Amino acid sequence: MLRIALIGCGAIGTTVLELLQNDPGLQVSAIVVTPTGQAAAREVARRLAPQAVVASEVPAEGIDLLVEAAGHAAVAHHVLPALERGVACIVASIGALSAEGVAQQVEAAAVRGGTQVQLISGGIGAIDVLAAARIGGLDAVRYTGRKPPRAWKGTPAEQAHDLDALTQATVIFEGSARDAALRYPKNANVAAMVSLAGLGLDATRVQLIADPAVSDNIHAVEASGAFGNFELTMRNRPLAANPKTSALTVYSLVRAVRNRVAALAI
Repeated sequence: MLRIALIGCGAIGTTVLELLQNDPGLQVSAIVVTPTGQAAAREVARRLAPQAVVASEVPAEGIDLLVEAAGHAAVAHHVLPALERGVACIVASIGALSAEGVAQQVEAAAVRGGTQVQLISGGIGAIDVLAAARIGGLDAVRYTGRKPPRAWKGTPAEQAHDLDALTQATVIFEGSARDAALRYPKNANVAAMVSLAGLGLDATRVQLIADPAVSDNIHAVEASGAFGNFELTMRNRPLAANPKTSALTVYSLVRAVRNRVAALAI
């Protein structure tokens, strides 16, 4: 039985619990949230993971896998110490690694702990292609994220634009993947994942668009190099409980967890 600590019990974490609750070989043993979120987390645990302890810190023992679904701060507060203790980790908040030196800290902690951290592909596909193409040499990688205006609420775009009044597609950001992930941490995990698989955070170009004509989260990646070139466009439906997140992000996280115990992993 793989004993799991789930970090976060918001829209993503709750949906993960719903999808994993009947999986053989998996047991969510702990749900880790801030003290203010523990009452709500206990109610979720009662329905979906009655065996789980709700706590503010990852248990020191009895955990085989940490699954992060709580946001950027959780990487420093929970993931790094767990890796140091030798606990394998799966990380959803890829944008956290865009901060200077964080990716290196995560890798070094895994090395010292003799374990591994897996970054999920989340709402984007072809990450395997991009990572393989990097071995032969990449020349250019560009990511474009297009979402309905409501998905950009609570971000810097809201100060620069009247999102409710937009009548046409509007570019709200253009620059490097590092800057995109730092300025739009709840929206730009895909940009960070594309860059980490390919040319890196500073060489990957990103454009973010608020478009009142779309209802899906649309991700497009263009890459060229020694392998040739490819263009990928995905139209992801947002998670019902959180329009800033693609539902595919949850499915990607669940797939990564299930692969830990699957006899045949894809």
